Amino acid sequence: MTSNRVRKQALSSADTSSSLVVNQGTIDIDSATLDDSKSDFQQENIFLFWPNIIGYMRIVLAVASLYYMPLHPRTCSGLYSISCLLDALDGYAARFFEESTRFGAVLDMVTDRCTTACLLVFLSSAWPRWALLFQGLISLDLASHYIHMYATLIMGGSETSHKSVDRSRSWILNLYYTNKTVLFLFCALNETFFIALYLLSFSSPYLSPGLLQATNGAGSLSVESAKSFLFANPHSAAALEMARANKMDSFVPWLIAGISFPVMLIKQIINVVQLAKASLWLAQGDVEIRKKQGLPRHRKLK
Repeated sequence: MTSNRVRKQALSSADTSSSLVVNQGTIDIDSATLDDSKSDFQQENIFLFWPNIIGYMRIVLAVASLYYMPLHPRTCSGLYSISCLLDALDGYAARFFEESTRFGAVLDMVTDRCTTACLLVFLSSAWPRWALLFQGLISLDLASHYIHMYATLIMGGSETSHKSVDRSRSWILNLYYTNKTVLFLFCALNETFFIALYLLSFSSPYLSPGLLQATNGAGSLSVESAKSFLFANPHSAAALEMARANKMDSFVPWLIAGISFPVMLIKQIINVVQLAKASLWLAQGDVEIRKKQGLPRHRKLK
């Protein structure tokens, strides 16, 4: 009897120890799995995702185009155009590699706004008569996109994309943001128009009379007699204007500007609609918040 009890105890202890080993092994496997998942999460660097790397390339190309912008129209326009075209590539890369991130969306938006603003700043100096218009376009572009992003974040939630615009809110914004072909054409032709204006500032003053206009009067100086004075300071506005003149023919820039102008105009109308709709959306949210807070309170008149 005693030997049988000893055998049973030994078997039970062996089973218990084996179960503990299995359980411990399971625990070790689970903990190892968790450790691997944590390490994978820690190793995933959002800043090195391919769409974001393309975004950094866009910034480098844009900065390079700004360097060549004052006196090298062909190099500048080429670099600037490549930077804009990469804007379409990063979206495809994000979908292909499944690397769509909120940081990437903001990086893309900020890069678009900054590059366009920099070009319009140059156009303000190249075409000072239209400086107020260019300043207005910069303000409209920044304001409409900022308030649209903010309204989407506050009213739609952090998981909602700024491109998710319901048709009931605005059919034109819905078409603009949901149709990739429409979005690409409008963005591309909008930038093309401003690039054409930039190239026109380097054309012949005889074909583009607004570039250089001789003034008549007692105190006026001719272009030839003023050259030595103007070029004494190569960084002056007048010297840069003289250096830009006659660098290229104006026929092609005028043609490009004429074709892209209607799309650019519609793009600005879309910006106005975007600004107005986002403002209304935020105002509706404010009304709901004030209702929940019991505002406005009816005060008794003494």
